[in-house]
Amino acid sequence: MGHGDVISVSLAPRHGFAKSPVPEVRVVASLGIEGDAHFGAKTQHRYDKRFRRDAPNLRQVHLIAVSVYEDLHALGLDVQAGDLGENITTSGPDLTSLPEGTVLRIGDEAQLELTGLRAPCVLLDRFRPGLRAAVTGTGLDGKSFLRGGVMSLVLLSGTIRPGDRISVIPPPTPYRPLKNV
Repeated sequence: MGHGDVISVSLAPRHGFAKSPVPEVRVVASLGIEGDAHFGAKTQHRYDKRFRRDAPNLRQVHLIAVSVYEDLHALGLDVQAGDLGENITTSGPDLTSLPEGTVLRIGDEAQLELTGLRAPCVLLDRFRPGLRAAVTGTGLDGKSFLRGGVMSLVLLSGTIRPGDRISVIPPPTPYRPLKNV
């Protein structure tokens, strides 16, 4: 399923839209990224906390491909790594096409398990007008989808830095496609 690389790592101590790039992040098993607003075993998403306060946190770490930013730059949109709310910006395989349960080994220690797709919300257009439409794509089946990246949970703790190698470890078959979480 391939290899990739970490381009940038970002976090935000408070809930908001964009995250700020940092030299490294520390991921903690079953909790997420130390110092990030989404750190915790139970859901930390502001909207979901109102309805499913005790639900497991399937959005501990958000990853998005650098190719999304390249496409947005080509459209004239001024966005940088972390601006779409992701913690890790990647190069390499299309993470959104990987099955649920895929494990990403990042660097020497960290392991993340893909839990689902991030569904970009209306906050995209509040951040930059036209951004939501710009991250909407069309699949091979002709249906539209949003290129918002993938969500994951932390299996093994570790430090993640730009330049770290990402190894993709497929889950057991039968594969389940990623769905919005």
